[in-house]
Amino acid sequence: MQRLACEGDAAAARDGHVALDAFKDRKLVRIAFGTDRPMPDWTVATGRFGESHVHVTVLWPLLICINATRIRGGQGGGMTQFALASALRHARVPRYTSYPPANRFTPAVDGALAHQWISEIPAGAALSLYIHVPFCRRLCWFCACRTQGTKGDAPIDRYLEHLGLEIAQLRGRLGEGQKVERLHLGGGTPTILSPDRIGRLSDQLHKAFAITEGAEISVEIDPCDCDDARVEALRDLGMNRVSIGVQDFDPRVQTAIGREQSIAATKALVESVRKRGVRSVNFDLVYGLPHQSEATLLATLETVIGLGPDRLALYGYAHVPQMARRQRIIPEAALPGPEARLALAARAREVPIEAGYVPVGIDHFARPQDALARAAKTGQLRRNFQGYTTDNTEYLIGLGPSAISSLPQGIAQNIAATGLWQARVAAGGPATSRGHCYSATDRLVACVIERLMCQGEVDLAEVSARHDTSLDSLLRRARKILRDMPGIGRLEGATLCASDSATVRIICACFDPGFEFGTDAYSLAS
Repeated sequence: MQRLACEGDAAAARDGHVALDAFKDRKLVRIAFGTDRPMPDWTVATGRFGESHVHVTVLWPLLICINATRIRGGQGGGMTQFALASALRHARVPRYTSYPPANRFTPAVDGALAHQWISEIPAGAALSLYIHVPFCRRLCWFCACRTQGTKGDAPIDRYLEHLGLEIAQLRGRLGEGQKVERLHLGGGTPTILSPDRIGRLSDQLHKAFAITEGAEISVEIDPCDCDDARVEALRDLGMNRVSIGVQDFDPRVQTAIGREQSIAATKALVESVRKRGVRSVNFDLVYGLPHQSEATLLATLETVIGLGPDRLALYGYAHVPQMARRQRIIPEAALPGPEARLALAARAREVPIEAGYVPVGIDHFARPQDALARAAKTGQLRRNFQGYTTDNTEYLIGLGPSAISSLPQGIAQNIAATGLWQARVAAGGPATSRGHCYSATDRLVACVIERLMCQGEVDLAEVSARHDTSLDSLLRRARKILRDMPGIGRLEGATLCASDSATVRIICACFDPGFEFGTDAYSLAS
């Protein structure tokens, strides 16, 4: 790491030198200014570095070095729009599948409070259930989800026994007349369950709940851990939508992330579920992986689109080894640099659009006739812990270790460790360990963020009226964001619009009063 010591601008120079640390391994380690004065939004420093002059521009709110250019003869280099755009996309910000994000949940929401919230769900309410299956036969190194590996079936049987208890306990806490309109099995690897275990779970669910005819029942499937018998069992459960993780089909990339998955196995799974009447197939792809290039990603996209999915998701790899220890296995030197990652995202986004898919939110694509695309077009798109959805229920209930429930009063999350979850369920539950109780401000911020994440824009006048708050205060906030970060978006009357999908999360973070820029607990915005 090289240290730059430069004279600052006129205001900073009066207090001494401005010092900042440079990039190390393509990552900005730290910026520190040698002054006690509050710094302006933009700080421009020009001085000497070795035998060369340097021109440094710092975007202070994001703690990002936008442009540090060595030049001869002391001529300062200007900041290009591309440099600004690139720097903005290097910010680490939440994905905002909830507000507040999960890392801000607290133990203030416990089992007793979660029990009370569930007991207040009215008769006739539509429910959405999420079941977390925490097990995998193999642990993919890139994954930061709550999972655990198992070679045997004994842990799975213990899990299913306690899941049955939790289902029965939930049924006892609910009133009468609620209907389940959506059910999602996620993980982990739900298809680690054998056909007979899937059948047992199906019996428990249908015994406890009234599942509406035509309910959306979706399952995350690993093509390497699913056969026709499992697909048959899931069809009997009512499965009508599947989500398939692909990441990248290139063998070198797959080896580097610990997930080997052939095109043949993936194609066979798609044919199997289509043959059994599954109406919607979704693929998840990831850019920013080790050894990934434009050629490998485009080849994967071409193959995937050839399989005819109804939806595609294109996620940026979140390298957070300080939080997901298995990611330490991934060679950081093999990860694409910031500009290469940005180029990958931009090029990959073009491919599904060229193939006739409609952009949905910041990272999804759907066929024009798909319900997700229609919801985006009509402003009905929603976002929850499972990502983008057409689900408009107020009552999302999570079952299983680490599962999250979202209710009108707030958010409740089960304890993450499977053994501790089992102990709490065995003791009568609920297994809630943390969460968040909504305030009026939370509801306001959540509304702004969800509209931005779903539509790329938010009508601040509508938000003001809905939440009985000052439109002037919202507009002042929006103008400050645009002033601090020119080019990130624009105001059209009272509607705040992001400049493109890559800046949406940054604008959301600027509306989030609990967020602090400069932390590496989140994924890159690009």
